[in-house]
Amino acid sequence: MTYMIHGATGAQGAPVAAALIAAGKPVTALTRDADAVVDGARVLAVDYSSAADLAEAYRGAEGVFVHLPVAPEEDCLAFARNIVAAVRQARPARVVFSTSGGLASTDGEGGRDDSAQSAVSVVVTGLADSGISYAVIEPRFYLENLLLPNVIAGVREEGVLRYSLPSGFRASWASHLDIADVATVLFERTDVTGVVSVGQYPAVSGEELADAFSTRLGRTVTYSATAPHAFFAPLAPMLGEQAATAIADMYVAVSTRPDHSITAERSAQKLLGVTPRTPSQWLAGIDL
Repeated sequence: MTYMIHGATGAQGAPVAAALIAAGKPVTALTRDADAVVDGARVLAVDYSSAADLAEAYRGAEGVFVHLPVAPEEDCLAFARNIVAAVRQARPARVVFSTSGGLASTDGEGGRDDSAQSAVSVVVTGLADSGISYAVIEPRFYLENLLLPNVIAGVREEGVLRYSLPSGFRASWASHLDIADVATVLFERTDVTGVVSVGQYPAVSGEELADAFSTRLGRTVTYSATAPHAFFAPLAPMLGEQAATAIADMYVAVSTRPDHSITAERSAQKLLGVTPRTPSQWLAGIDL
């Protein structure tokens, strides 16, 4: 029995695959590229467009790690329904789903707007109703976003960390490596179900992120808030116009809240005993 890891050659899935391989687990890397190579893993070409292909991949699996790609919401809704249909048909032993920053909680952490069905809510509700052992990893923002070309260039060249959150706004940041740590534990801790929030608690501000860069580089880095649509516009060629606009819209909505923090009650710290890296700890492993 193997662990099926979606996006195992990408930013989110690769650390999960690597962590499981390092732990001696059999891993199958699910990727759209049949020629991809993942050291220590079998590679299987499959994507989210076919529920039948997904079910074939999931059948007999010890665990499945799944997340939705960066794509227009209409496409993600179709992918979400295919994932749920495949899980119900194949019935793998355990499914761990990362919301990739979307909110699945309804316990006061920000919640979701159930008046408008989202792709994340389709997967979360579908897993909850499937009868399959599952858990949902719910991060807020990824520290790796701070390495985007339009962010890191300002840090290196001007000593300015520009990001699309207001000055003083606190958020629970996490690394993809933290997600991998939590996913690995959740495959073992089948007693833990539902939402597990991953990120810094207490939450940190942009100014505190800039301080971490200052310490890492040995020179002053300051924080500068940038309007979300202006911030994400240069990334449209990489993300796609629709996806970039949708992400910017999300940041606009988030910025109207008091903060974007996880709560202690649903945190990986409390539920699993897994503490995420601080920004300084994360930066220590980054070649700047």
